[in-house]
Amino acid sequence: MTLSLILACVWVVVASVIAAMPERIHWPAAYGLIATGIPLVGYVTYQNGPVWGLIALAAGVSVLRWPILHFGRWLIRPRGRGGE
Repeated sequence: MTLSLILACVWVVVASVIAAMPERIHWPAAYGLIATGIPLVGYVTYQNGPVWGLIALAAGVSVLRWPILHFGRWLIRPRGRGGE
Protein backbone atom coordinates (compact mmCIF):
# COMPACT_ATOMS: atom_id res chain seq x y z
CA MET A 1 0.00 0.00 0.00
CA THR A 2 1.38 3.41 -0.94
CA LEU A 3 1.88 6.32 1.41
CA SER A 4 -0.98 8.26 -0.17
CA LEU A 5 -3.47 5.45 0.45
CA ILE A 6 -2.29 5.10 4.05
CA LEU A 7 -2.79 8.85 4.55
CA ALA A 8 -6.24 8.62 2.97
CA CYS A 9 -7.18 5.82 5.38
CA VAL A 10 -5.91 7.89 8.31
CA TRP A 11 -8.00 10.83 7.02
CA VAL A 12 -11.12 8.63 7.04
CA VAL A 13 -10.40 7.44 10.59
CA VAL A 14 -9.88 11.02 11.79
CA ALA A 15 -13.14 12.05 10.10
CA SER A 16 -14.95 9.20 11.87
CA VAL A 17 -13.55 10.25 15.24
CA ILE A 18 -14.61 13.85 14.59
CA ALA A 19 -18.12 12.66 13.71
CA ALA A 20 -18.37 11.06 17.16
CA MET A 21 -17.49 14.33 18.90
CA PRO A 22 -19.97 17.01 20.01
CA GLU A 23 -21.83 18.72 17.20
CA ARG A 24 -20.44 22.20 17.91
CA ILE A 25 -17.06 21.28 16.41
CA HIS A 26 -18.37 19.60 13.26
CA TRP A 27 -18.21 22.65 10.95
CA PRO A 28 -14.75 23.88 12.01
CA ALA A 29 -13.49 20.32 11.71
CA ALA A 30 -15.13 19.99 8.30
CA TYR A 31 -13.14 23.00 7.08
CA GLY A 32 -9.95 21.33 8.25
CA LEU A 33 -10.90 18.03 6.63
CA ILE A 34 -11.64 19.80 3.35
CA ALA A 35 -8.34 21.69 3.50
CA THR A 36 -6.40 18.47 3.98
CA GLY A 37 -8.61 16.25 1.82
CA ILE A 38 -8.33 18.16 -1.46
CA PRO A 39 -4.52 17.88 -1.71
CA LEU A 40 -4.73 14.31 -0.45
CA VAL A 41 -7.04 13.33 -3.31
CA GLY A 42 -4.54 14.88 -5.71
CA TYR A 43 -1.71 12.94 -4.09
CA VAL A 44 -3.66 9.68 -4.30
CA THR A 45 -4.38 10.36 -7.97
CA TYR A 46 -0.76 11.23 -8.68
CA GLN A 47 0.62 8.13 -6.97
CA ASN A 48 -2.02 5.53 -7.83
CA GLY A 49 -3.84 6.74 -10.93
CA PRO A 50 -7.23 8.22 -11.73
CA VAL A 51 -9.32 5.22 -10.65
CA TRP A 52 -7.98 5.33 -7.10
CA GLY A 53 -8.24 9.11 -7.18
CA LEU A 54 -11.94 8.86 -8.00
CA ILE A 55 -12.41 6.28 -5.25
CA ALA A 56 -10.72 8.62 -2.77
CA LEU A 57 -12.88 11.51 -4.00
CA ALA A 58 -16.04 9.42 -3.57
CA ALA A 59 -14.96 8.47 -0.05
CA GLY A 60 -14.32 12.11 0.82
CA VAL A 61 -17.68 13.22 -0.56
CA SER A 62 -19.47 10.50 1.37
CA VAL A 63 -17.80 11.62 4.59
CA LEU A 64 -18.35 15.34 3.96
CA ARG A 65 -21.81 15.12 2.42
CA TRP A 66 -23.37 18.02 4.39
CA PRO A 67 -20.77 20.63 3.45
CA ILE A 68 -21.07 19.45 -0.17
CA LEU A 69 -24.87 19.74 -0.07
CA HIS A 70 -24.72 23.22 1.48
CA PHE A 71 -22.20 24.32 -1.14
CA GLY A 72 -24.41 22.97 -3.93
CA ARG A 73 -27.44 24.80 -2.54
CA TRP A 74 -25.38 27.98 -2.32
CA LEU A 75 -24.34 27.60 -5.96
CA ILE A 76 -27.89 27.13 -7.30
CA ARG A 77 -29.71 29.62 -5.09
CA PRO A 78 -31.44 32.42 -6.98
CA ARG A 79 -29.53 35.65 -7.03
CA GLY A 80 -31.46 38.88 -7.15
CA ARG A 81 -30.48 42.44 -7.83
CA GLY A 82 -28.63 44.38 -5.19
CA GLY A 83 -27.53 41.33 -3.23
CA GLU A 84 -31.04 40.23 -2.28
